[in-house]
Amino acid sequence: MIPVPNANGKTFYVLGFGKSGKASAAALRASGATLWAWDDQEKGQKAIRETGYTLTPPAQVDWTQVTALVMAPGIPLTHPKPHAAVPLARAAGIPILSDIDLLFAACPKATFVGITGTNGKSTTTALIAHILTDAGRKVQVGGNIGTPALSLEPLGADGFYVLELSSYLLDLIQSNPIKVAVLLNITPDHYDRHGGLEGYIDAKMNIASRETPQTLILGTDEPETKSVMERLIPYRNIKLHELSTKHDVTCGIHIKDRMLYVKGEKEPVDITACSTLPGLHNAQNAAAAYATCRALGLSRTAIEEGLRSFPGLDHRQQLVAEIDGVRFINDSKATNADAASKALVCYETIYWIIGGRPKVGGLSGLEELMAPVAHAFLIGEASDAFALWCEARGVPFTKCGTLDVACENAAAMAFEHKRKGSVVLLSPACASWDQFDSFEARGAHFAALVNAMKKRA
Repeated sequence: MIPVPNANGKTFYVLGFGKSGKASAAALRASGATLWAWDDQEKGQKAIRETGYTLTPPAQVDWTQVTALVMAPGIPLTHPKPHAAVPLARAAGIPILSDIDLLFAACPKATFVGITGTNGKSTTTALIAHILTDAGRKVQVGGNIGTPALSLEPLGADGFYVLELSSYLLDLIQSNPIKVAVLLNITPDHYDRHGGLEGYIDAKMNIASRETPQTLILGTDEPETKSVMERLIPYRNIKLHELSTKHDVTCGIHIKDRMLYVKGEKEPVDITACSTLPGLHNAQNAAAAYATCRALGLSRTAIEEGLRSFPGLDHRQQLVAEIDGVRFINDSKATNADAASKALVCYETIYWIIGGRPKVGGLSGLEELMAPVAHAFLIGEASDAFALWCEARGVPFTKCGTLDVACENAAAMAFEHKRKGSVVLLSPACASWDQFDSFEARGAHFAALVNAMKKRA
């Protein structure tokens, strides 16, 4: 737990009592602050009462007594409409902060690395942290990747915080001491929370520092990220490194055929032996990690060793088991079509489990990637819409309803067909919230189903 400076004797209002809210409240109370808290859900309200904080609805808060509103990233700041607490805090002139802001204030001497992007940010965050740790650095990993910021260990001048930053978090942060920032890509996602594409781009751009010298690693393969680069030209404190799989770069890395061509280095970095980083998208992630760690002072040799020893990321093209020649791949973190596309190009014969709570755009953009899909198994709220999509494109499908049924049916068909290179792929292209609390819970359930199947085999 990280002590929060200048909190003693002050009152903070914590909004949202999930992981980050609980960690923020605990750190603030341990730092001597008075805590008022609220959660819109009965489950959260119960947790607040049980923890001993003062449960106070926003309308009943005496905002003149509040030092800051500390808001969980899952709560709307602007769209579809601001949470009721937001206009009340603003009217009283109360700052609205995230737990990341409190971390920045608590550990000002540490080095901060921030990673964002529509897709790939979790893998890149984990990969950067792995390389730094493997090279003997003191590292803490958190943010959107799972560990709340204030649950991390305090670090000094010799420490590195590697933080995955979602658009929700970036919407909230009020300060930015990030030394090396990574913006991998921007594709359609979370429009409901940002009021459309421009709002989403604006949130992602908050990773670029207006305050301190910064190295920014920027993927420039999409029109949206190219527009970001153009908008960053006035930021004289930013040193820009491009990443591209499509064009050469003046400063940065060009990715081609599993080789990283780094400007200023004579020999390319060969990642063909990095088995836990399959596909072109992971080559971009590897390039981002390489550029970041070089900017932080690591040697080429140390980074290459870290790339080769990376164990992979849970729920991201994670091999759960191989049964009777069929591989079972957990890609539960693929919560939109673009993320699912990264897996669809990696396998020869796919029995594809898809569905959940659909995102804007559904399966749009995957039309040209259906050749390896032998059959689709549809689950959750998206089943009817995805059935129409599959039918229109000649993709055989079965409506299964639940992940349990889909896993059994997909395995049975794969075992029966005995086709070369068969995988049962959970890559849902949807959020998990219709049937699971998180994509992690969905992936863990899939893994449990597969492991139970393996025991019976």
